[in-house]
Amino acid sequence: MGEPVTTTPDDDLGRARGGDDAAFERLVAPLRRELHAHCYRMLGSVHDADDALQDALLRAWRAIGRFEARPGRAGLRSWLYTVATNASLDAIGRRGRRALPMDLGPSSDGTGDDPPRTEIAWLGPYPDDPDATVTERESVELAFVAALQHLPGNQRAALLLTEVLAFSAAEVATMMATTTASVNSAAQRARATLATKVTAPSQQRTLRALPDTELAATVGRYTRALEAGDTDGLVALLTADVTWAMPPNAAWFRGTDAVTTFLRAGPMTVPWRHLATRANGQLAVGCYPWDAERGLWRAGVLDVLALAPDGRIAEVTAFIGPEHVTMAGLPATLPADTPPGSLTAPG
Repeated sequence: MGEPVTTTPDDDLGRARGGDDAAFERLVAPLRRELHAHCYRMLGSVHDADDALQDALLRAWRAIGRFEARPGRAGLRSWLYTVATNASLDAIGRRGRRALPMDLGPSSDGTGDDPPRTEIAWLGPYPDDPDATVTERESVELAFVAALQHLPGNQRAALLLTEVLAFSAAEVATMMATTTASVNSAAQRARATLATKVTAPSQQRTLRALPDTELAATVGRYTRALEAGDTDGLVALLTADVTWAMPPNAAWFRGTDAVTTFLRAGPMTVPWRHLATRANGQLAVGCYPWDAERGLWRAGVLDVLALAPDGRIAEVTAFIGPEHVTMAGLPATLPADTPPGSLTAPG
């Protein structure tokens, strides 16, 4: 048998221009993950990011014959980011921004019924990437992505392309069909808005400053308290001004008094099992309530945790829905005999 045929990006570009699907896929494959993360930052939803990336790659495939670039992947990367940014901006124009409960109104005292609000476009979690850099993880943290949703689309794009992806203002001006001055102005306004929305240190900085053993112990104590119905034990892990939100429920709680009232009326009345994971570059826990009808533990909630610098839990964002748990790489169900405090997937 002969030696396998190898191709260069320039070879594949020529073939893709000629209509070769496989060559186009080889060109795109190394960039697919980062393009998807860009769409998520722009849109605040994995589902929307999936759709935007699919739309962008279809646009790119249709236009590849007209693409002119310098040799290698650098020109292709900036062109694909242009296409992905435009697809995301079109999606923003159709749907608007996504929200967390804190964006909708003041905190609750922890009492009263709170039915899900399905008419709201909610911000969603993002699966963790073990190969991501610290900068990439910071750029998908919940606080940062939630803050981005308060920006007009052009400001989101200008900020992300210049500060997260490190394109020059001149490059971004070409990508966005505007002027360098306009890009710099949009990015400056975006930074000013974000400075009022994101005031705590990044989770990457906090997590890297704490020993892994301490992080594991915090998650362990958190899940054991939930499984044991130990409200006091869980509240002892929280900061005094902790926030707890549960999209798609609009109510959210601030401070240990309100959270204690909520926990005793809700989560502490439910039998649970848990699996540790990561999402948005943060500590996270897949929560499995008991399904008596099926006789197993069923994925129900993904808790994404934000820690304060002292290691206590400052924010819990509990995304309700099994799709969030499986998105984080966890199973949809656990066997009936899963022991409490296991924290790792069976098998």
